[in-house]
Amino acid sequence: MIIVTGSILAKSDTKDKLLLLSLEHSRCSRTEPGCLLHGVHQDCEDSLRLVFVEEWSDRDSLAAHFALPASRAFVKEASMLAAEPPKMNVCETIPIKV
Repeated sequence: MIIVTGSILAKSDTKDKLLLLSLEHSRCSRTEPGCLLHGVHQDCEDSLRLVFVEEWSDRDSLAAHFALPASRAFVKEASMLAAEPPKMNVCETIPIKV
């Protein structure tokens, strides 16, 4: 499984637009093959920061997601609304038996 975390810091005058854009992107992403989870959350300590948490079944599914025109358009538009460059981390998990 692939875990993606990320965050975007909005400007005070772009927060609402960035939140709506991010919610729409998450909802669309959840319908993609291999997407197990895609959510956006507001930071409790900094309401201008949006935090993304995603789970993908494999690298190919995530690569397909990144290649979609809608995903590229989201990153471009979100970056224009952000106060600083977005941050993202991608981690591959190792399943364990419990």
